[in-house]
Amino acid sequence: MTRPDGPTPLLVLDVVGLTPRLLDHMPHLRALSRSGSHAPLGTVLPAVTCAAQSTFLTGLPPSGHGVVGNGWYFRELGDVLLWRQHNGLVSGDKLWDAARRAHPGYTVANICWWYAMGADTDITVTPRPVYYADGRKEPDCYTRPPDLHDELTARFGTFPLFHFWGPGADLVSSQWIIDATRHIQRTRRPDLTLCYLPHLDYDLQRYGPDDPRSLRAAADLDAAMAPLLDDARAEGRTVVVLSEYGITPVSRPVDINRALRRAGLLEVHTQDGMEYLDPMASRAFAVADHQIAHVYVRRPEDHDAVREALDGLPGLERLLDDEGKKAHRLDHPRAGELVAVAEPDAWFTYYYWLDDDRAPDFAQLVEIHRKPGYDPVELFMDPHDPYVRVKAATALARKKLGMRYRMAVVPLDASPIRGSHGRLPASDDDGPLLICSTSHSLGDRVAATDVKRLLLQLAGLG
Repeated sequence: MTRPDGPTPLLVLDVVGLTPRLLDHMPHLRALSRSGSHAPLGTVLPAVTCAAQSTFLTGLPPSGHGVVGNGWYFRELGDVLLWRQHNGLVSGDKLWDAARRAHPGYTVANICWWYAMGADTDITVTPRPVYYADGRKEPDCYTRPPDLHDELTARFGTFPLFHFWGPGADLVSSQWIIDATRHIQRTRRPDLTLCYLPHLDYDLQRYGPDDPRSLRAAADLDAAMAPLLDDARAEGRTVVVLSEYGITPVSRPVDINRALRRAGLLEVHTQDGMEYLDPMASRAFAVADHQIAHVYVRRPEDHDAVREALDGLPGLERLLDDEGKKAHRLDHPRAGELVAVAEPDAWFTYYYWLDDDRAPDFAQLVEIHRKPGYDPVELFMDPHDPYVRVKAATALARKKLGMRYRMAVVPLDASPIRGSHGRLPASDDDGPLLICSTSHSLGDRVAATDVKRLLLQLAGLG
């Protein structure tokens, strides 16, 4: 029931990659968990950002809300698209819709959770570069209401996009988001604030979750969050901290598309000496997404050929068919005809070319929208190119002069990656976590599909 004086205000922090193991290095969150409550958080398959967040906000598995990964093959367009932003792609009753039925006028701020654009929230902040007509890409963000854009930029500077992803990804982007969140809560006082903090996603993938640099990243993020937690306490906000997945050690990239190409199932077309995936002509291809890959098979009669091509591929643990997808609640029309799951120490690349000299030019760029799969190698500069920093400096100089530039610094060697996610965790210590600032009984475990209901209860609306 709604409290007589209105709903309890909530701050929900999505601390990407947070696990019980990392709490030992995060004293502020550890104290919050001890004074309040905490429990393992059961995630979804695939355990990736867009699928998990959509489940938190709808209470539905991917088979219900339709977000089967961070991207998928849009069959009606004949194109692979990742990191779309329109909330209309997420089916189901959203958390804010349910809250407003219980309490008309309930206000929501979404600060960098995904699928923010077009969502029926009162306040929105989400990364959105400026794409100039001459091909330049400059950092920026999208906001609702529109005048919030200039307000945040004047106070905290331009949204630091190149610190949000890419070789320069670091604490700067999470610090900007924290500052913006504090400002919005002070000046707008939303009933619900959703805040996405990506910092742990970077070094844990670069170096692995046990590396001292990753543990330092956890401590740095914890210190940066302290003022936000203090604000919430002073404002009487209940704080919920959750994570979408845990990042676990990996050492083996799996070139699933190259296996399909060698079997004659994947097609490319060539322009200016560069090869491009041709999904419309391919009999089969994979959309790689960390430790999961959706394998799209154009004709049913090719299923056996695809299985044969992938049988025994090192690093591939299993292929989910229709029954397997149903068992994992991933049976949605957007999913691949088969879903590949990597072995615990492996992850899938999107690479489909067989000769690096034939790779498309975007392969060495931070280009999340053109690559037909996720590429964590974008977190690195090419260690094998002795001129990589000179190239980066030259490109940056052209950018500052307002000229077109090409920041071709990303390696084509996937071996440096040391952390990944996407599989269901083997243990709670390596899986996601939910912390609540109150002693609300969480039970032994919270399912991802129960997060929406829990947040409504914590707000006094359930």
